[in-house]
Amino acid sequence: MRFVTRTIHAWLDYPVALALIILPFLLELGASHPAALALSPVIGVAALVLTLFTDHATGVVRLLPYRLHLAVDLVVGLLFLVVPFALGFSGVDAAYYLLNGSAVVAVIALSKPETGLATA
Repeated sequence: MRFVTRTIHAWLDYPVALALIILPFLLELGASHPAALALSPVIGVAALVLTLFTDHATGVVRLLPYRLHLAVDLVVGLLFLVVPFALGFSGVDAAYYLLNGSAVVAVIALSKPETGLATA
């Protein structure tokens, strides 16, 4: 049951990137490790840039293939799932990364496979 289309994904990218930038500060992450506060905003800025350059409905400069975008998203999702254990995050820090990582991996798993060469 794959229902996340390229267009749905494109419209989710901007609010997700902004949330990755802002939420760590609102949630006061970093109690268990300083990287818990720093990592998400850096990834959020990178996600924003990736979205701007992806060949999909909301891309501004459509240079990067959507498939590459999905691959980068998957790597970020997996990174978010691993980093709490690798760096010893606990409490809200760990929950934030585990929930975000799970959500990203789920979106990728629910994404419709590419068909045709349409750009939107």
